[in-house]
Amino acid sequence: MKLWSGLMFAAAFLAIVSVVGIALAAPQAAPDAKPLMADQVFKNVQVLKGIPVDDFMGTMGFMSSALGFDCSDCHTGAGTEKVDWAADTPRKVTARKMVLMMNAINHDNFPGRQMVTCWSCHRGRDRPLTTPSLSFVYGPVPDDMDDVVGQAPGQPPPDQILDKYLQAIGGAQRLAGIKSFAAKGSSVGFGGFGGGGTVQIYAKFPDQRATVIDFPPATGRGHSVRVFNGTQGWIETPLTVLGEYELTGGELDGAKLDAELSFPGQIKESLSNWRVSLPTTITDLPGPSSQTSQEGDAKTAGSQDVNVVQASGPHGVVVTFYFNQDSGLLVRMIRTARTPIGRIPTQVDYGDYRDVNGVKMPFRLLFAWLDGRDAIQLSEIKTNVAIDPAKFSQPVSGKIIRSGN
Repeated sequence: MKLWSGLMFAAAFLAIVSVVGIALAAPQAAPDAKPLMADQVFKNVQVLKGIPVDDFMGTMGFMSSALGFDCSDCHTGAGTEKVDWAADTPRKVTARKMVLMMNAINHDNFPGRQMVTCWSCHRGRDRPLTTPSLSFVYGPVPDDMDDVVGQAPGQPPPDQILDKYLQAIGGAQRLAGIKSFAAKGSSVGFGGFGGGGTVQIYAKFPDQRATVIDFPPATGRGHSVRVFNGTQGWIETPLTVLGEYELTGGELDGAKLDAELSFPGQIKESLSNWRVSLPTTITDLPGPSSQTSQEGDAKTAGSQDVNVVQASGPHGVVVTFYFNQDSGLLVRMIRTARTPIGRIPTQVDYGDYRDVNGVKMPFRLLFAWLDGRDAIQLSEIKTNVAIDPAKFSQPVSGKIIRSGN
């Protein structure tokens, strides 16, 4: 299966569409403006019409992951200046047929519920396997968890695990005393793509957060920005077709959740319908910050036994937390958002917890989504510092795609 950097969003254009262009700068859209739809930004959209731009981008990443493809597998000339995104290649035509087939299966057999997706059959292959493998039949039993779980019999109530976590990182009183923080460090993309970048993270209680990664000038990658100001959010990424756009749909819900959980004392109030699944073991957590491969990816630090707690967010968002059974610390969070062809996962691994003014904060973050991964190692976190409100404003490159334009 091919792997690539998410900052290039190579997976985002697997099939179906072509870019019309980037909207020029315009006055900031009102918070209640209608989301900009994919068929307003791209041309030759025939199947996935009427969905927000960022949800559409997520569907492209979903297809790419399911098939193990990148842009060039479906678009002749992708990755060059001569690419014609609008051209209907055989694989684009097939992709449209597959989406219609999948929707028909769900409509006819599961009253419209999204039970069958591209991943159900393809699993990282362009041609699904049809013959069982004996190594699979007699090998270890897969431990993949259902997307949505219920309260498992014999497991403790959610509050018991959440309270242990909050106490482990400093207790409710100390957590409530943190109203802002600023952090700095370094980041390496998947496979070391583009070299290392410098990271700055800003957060202000209760729900503002900005992450800025500046890459070395020699790479030509500029910088990557993710911002949520409490109401609106934006993404700016280097070397991409879209470049910058305003968040809507599942991306916006995810950005809001990330901002709220920057202050973990809010964890219970940020989500609802808490339940505890069966405990499991995680074996692919990143190792100590001093252990990195030549490509820049963190090495495995061994297994951890974890308690699994799941909750529901707005608009169908599902969030699963993995807490170390001994320490109570949060080691992984996976949030999924709905798209027309399946749930889009975003995963954050946490490690290297250090004491910062009486509160334990993670200095190592592994942020992964369908189109890439950033390994972030922080060197400093300062709490209760003054933060310029401009840090949470939309990027000002002049090419933001906005809702309502």
